[in-house]
Amino acid sequence: MRIVFLGTPDFGVPSLKALVDAGYEVVGVFTQPDKPKGRGNKMQKSPVKICAEEYGIPVYQPVKIRADGVEDLRSLAPDLCVTAAFGQILSQEVLDIPAIGTVNVHSSLLPKYRGSAPINWAVMEGETVTGVTTMMTDKGLDTGDILLKQEVEILPGETAEELTARLAPIGAELLIKTIRAIEAGNCPREKQNEAEASYFPMLKKEMGEIDWTLPAEKIVNLVRGLTPWPGTSFSWGDQEIVKVWKAERAENPGWKPGKIIAADAKQGLIIAAGQDAVRVLELQTPGGKRMNAKDYLRGHPVSYTDCNWTEEENHG
Repeated sequence: MRIVFLGTPDFGVPSLKALVDAGYEVVGVFTQPDKPKGRGNKMQKSPVKICAEEYGIPVYQPVKIRADGVEDLRSLAPDLCVTAAFGQILSQEVLDIPAIGTVNVHSSLLPKYRGSAPINWAVMEGETVTGVTTMMTDKGLDTGDILLKQEVEILPGETAEELTARLAPIGAELLIKTIRAIEAGNCPREKQNEAEASYFPMLKKEMGEIDWTLPAEKIVNLVRGLTPWPGTSFSWGDQEIVKVWKAERAENPGWKPGKIIAADAKQGLIIAAGQDAVRVLELQTPGGKRMNAKDYLRGHPVSYTDCNWTEEENHG
């Protein structure tokens, strides 16, 4: 079976490796173009591209596969295409190329959490269970027929980054089971129930600004769900931006949202929320490194009393 793999971030790497290790003929890999990253804006390869090059698999990086990648894909004459967090929508012309079709490894229990960031949204929404679904891709957005599913518990306090690392190898195993079932002619195939469907949008940088009027549980889930990107933050003092890496719910003795309840090496950093309070466990200030909040406060006394909150709002 000739397979073309389409993927970009770390989530797709175990699936690509699983295909090769299982003995399938991966004749080409499509991934997003290299992008500048870091302070030096050096061009960086995607994790899937790095993996493909290690295996000596030809790599294609169209800006839009439906516009400038169709002929390359057609020339590879795939029996099957596999996608895992590729990051581009496939046109019907692209979907018609592989003889068997295109199998997608999606990191949610479809039809729930369709869209490009299902892991992040499941965490932000406070879910305790998620999973991986393999599906036949159609021209809709994660609307194709479901093949196999595997349920996975979301651990207490787990971030989207940590959950992604756990789901990726599970998705790879499910992919191999799916392809073997397709080959055997006994792979289940089920239409999605649109009444149970939910769609969530792409992540945006501005989503990470903490609104202290929200309940503490919602804020903590936001921190978990947006780690590592785009990350969550708040400002204090002269609008100094503080990035929050880890947080948990704490008690609020009745302080207004945004008020700093505690900021010392013993108690750590506790900030009042709309309901309860948030204890910041790990933070990062501009130009600094990621630190345990208590360690930071040991060397950086905080004189501020408010976060993202004007004097008029607090005392007016």
